[in-house]
Amino acid sequence: MKCVIYTRKSTESEERQQMSISAQMTELKEYAAKERLEIVASFQEAKTAKEPGRTKFGEMLEMVENGHADCILTWHPDRLARNAVDGGKIMHLLDTGKLKHLCFPTMTFENSPQGKFMLSIAFGQSKYYVDNLSENVKRGIRAKLRRGEWPCLAPVGYLNNPKTRNIQSDLEKAPMIKQAFEWYATGEMTLYSLKEELHNLGLRSFRGKSLAVSSVQNFLQNPIYYGMIRCNGELFPGSFEPIITKDLFDKAQAIMNGRAKKRRKRKHNFPFIGFLHCAECGCAVTAERQKGHHYYRCTHKRGECSERKYQREENLLDQVKQIVEQISLPDDWADAMLEQLDREKVDVRTESRTEVQRLRNDKKEVETKLENLLDLRLEGVLGTDEYLAKKNKLTEQKYQIDQQIAHAEHGVADRLEPVRDLIIRSKEAKQLLSNGEPGEFPTFLRSVGSNFLLKGNAVRYEAQKGWRVVRQQQNFPDWSG
Repeated sequence: MKCVIYTRKSTESEERQQMSISAQMTELKEYAAKERLEIVASFQEAKTAKEPGRTKFGEMLEMVENGHADCILTWHPDRLARNAVDGGKIMHLLDTGKLKHLCFPTMTFENSPQGKFMLSIAFGQSKYYVDNLSENVKRGIRAKLRRGEWPCLAPVGYLNNPKTRNIQSDLEKAPMIKQAFEWYATGEMTLYSLKEELHNLGLRSFRGKSLAVSSVQNFLQNPIYYGMIRCNGELFPGSFEPIITKDLFDKAQAIMNGRAKKRRKRKHNFPFIGFLHCAECGCAVTAERQKGHHYYRCTHKRGECSERKYQREENLLDQVKQIVEQISLPDDWADAMLEQLDREKVDVRTESRTEVQRLRNDKKEVETKLENLLDLRLEGVLGTDEYLAKKNKLTEQKYQIDQQIAHAEHGVADRLEPVRDLIIRSKEAKQLLSNGEPGEFPTFLRSVGSNFLLKGNAVRYEAQKGWRVVRQQQNFPDWSG
């Protein structure tokens, strides 16, 4: 008989099953010499047999069909097939007589009805093994997801922790990921420009390569970074520390989905573009350069508007400086307000206990809804798509409540920190007035106010809530224009 040797391992990885093929080949050659088999060819393959389509396996069968060989020597039937298609091809060649014999060092095969029946059982057992293994793996993954554990290789910004069998923040890359979200959420960066900035920042993949634009887009859309695991369209709360907040993630999605306008790079540097809007029609304020000066006006993109005058940048800058000067608190006032905030921390802790209890009641209601939703799915009332959509919404709601509970329990004074930050920044306003660049004023004012409008030649704005509350408590004057 003209015999071909077929050896196979399940993976192409160099690190896994390195000795599998060489060990098989040694055993098979010794068996062939012992049985005095004429070896006409040998085939080696590093690919799973779970699915049909193996190249070397196909070449071997073609050789048998053409009459160049009539016997196959391999270590075990599971090396030939772990799926019904490839197993059926072997059985068909035996039925047609083109394949006269199969040789296995691990078992005996006779080309007879009984032998082919036992071979079909061996093929069936091989298929059952991989099918059962797949189900066990999927069940294990589902269990990890329910525990909030990341089930595979950690995404960039995280590291796999073999002790906890979960992921943890990469102290080097996690701050870069957070910075990327913050940059992109401003709307001033494209995916390509963000890629370049991350390259300059030193962010690399696990293989040490620069991230492609598609990779940057993928991680910006991955909810893993705010603490949720997405698997097959379903969301699971993670039991690891998030890198960013849900609000920052939503801002980045708004930019990517086109719901927020991106600021385009312009030839000239107009510091108040994107900062001011028309008080009458709400349109953005545009600018142009004429005779060495910058002039601002309403874009009139929403129809008729009476605001048609051009305002020079110097006039706007003077008004903005006046606002910053008004915001600049005397040191004794600022110190008194900071002391008042420290006293309010005690009251906040008392309020937080009531808030935590309310949130826990809300969480129980959401959990009840999830249980009822699962019952409707099991009863066949809801389809898969409808179930996943509602389940994901409730899961996110539950996750946000958990975050609010944690915030209320461990950071009861955090709600006062924005006010504290505003007071501290008011002390910094003095330094801005003395040596600040024009482009720094809009950035500073966004942190203390909003809704900056241009009406005629006057700039108006609305102070943040924290400023209004503090002014009422301390009886300070109204600083908003």
